[in-house]
Amino acid sequence: MGLSSASKLWSNLSWLVISAVIVILDQWTKWLVANQFELYEARPITGWFNLVLAHNTGAAFSFLSDSSGWQRWFFIALTVVVVIGLLIWLLRLSNAMWRLRLGILLVLGGAIGNLIDRVRLGYVIDFLDVHAAGWHWPAFNIADSAICCGVALLLIDSFFDGNKKHRA
Repeated sequence: MGLSSASKLWSNLSWLVISAVIVILDQWTKWLVANQFELYEARPITGWFNLVLAHNTGAAFSFLSDSSGWQRWFFIALTVVVVIGLLIWLLRLSNAMWRLRLGILLVLGGAIGNLIDRVRLGYVIDFLDVHAAGWHWPAFNIADSAICCGVALLLIDSFFDGNKKHRA
């Protein structure tokens, strides 16, 4: 590996601090809520926002949460494949592609945060509850928020830099 290759690798890997911060913040907030709340206990924060402890055995919006348990292993395997793919993509990026890199890192951190829950607990801890007029958005967490923001950045990057090649 030449000096420029080693420098590029180190630059790409040093950005992983962003994903690590997301994972740490996600796990810490889930730990706080899990240790302070009973399951499904809700505490109003504002007229449109509650903290609530929920366990999600499914995917986004509790998709497949009422399945017999096979979905845990499916989502673990799927997440591992996605994480590996994102790491490979990240390592191949040029240093100038900051928006794309940040989007990947947000998705990566969120995916790892939820993966830890699935492996350790068999479900994902959700605790952020946004509601209006009696209608509640499905509860979510810091990892989910990071994934959504990361996907938004990836979409923005594709719209603004769609004609450029995302290769090293």
